Amino acid sequence: MDLRKIKKLIDLLEESNLSEIEIKEGEESVRLARTPRGGVAAAVNYAAAPAVPLQPMPMASPVDAATGGGKPSIAAVAAGSDLPDGHVVRAPMVGTFYASPAPDKPPFVTVGQTVAAGETIGIIEAMKMFNPIEADASGTILKVVAESGQPVEFDQPLFVIG
Repeated sequence: MDLRKIKKLIDLLEESNLSEIEIKEGEESVRLARTPRGGVAAAVNYAAAPAVPLQPMPMASPVDAATGGGKPSIAAVAAGSDLPDGHVVRAPMVGTFYASPAPDKPPFVTVGQTVAAGETIGIIEAMKMFNPIEADASGTILKVVAESGQPVEFDQPLFVIG
């Protein structure tokens, strides 16, 4: 693995909130880990969550399950809401949507902001991986449909670009 790739990995680690990255290419392997400031790893004790009795889930009838009857999904509710005319950017996967790169950072985009195709406009965390959501059309952000920190479903509307 060449030095440029390792430098890029170091930059990626510094820019993200990841604590470590491990990459394997063939027989070569590189593992980069970040330690807390001060150089000493802190021990964290987690208290066990109190047991909560499970409530039985209501069962859909076979007819509702086969025809899609019953309660609509989150994506169906979001798709049916008032969306302005324009290009809809949809979630490419299931995960947690974030409007900014970190809690203390400003959002990637706001309503009224002009974006170019390929520009990062949000991220979805899925399985501890942060996946950038890029604008697939140029224009102005007309609406931010998804709420930061909330779960999203596949194909759920996230943004409307006009």
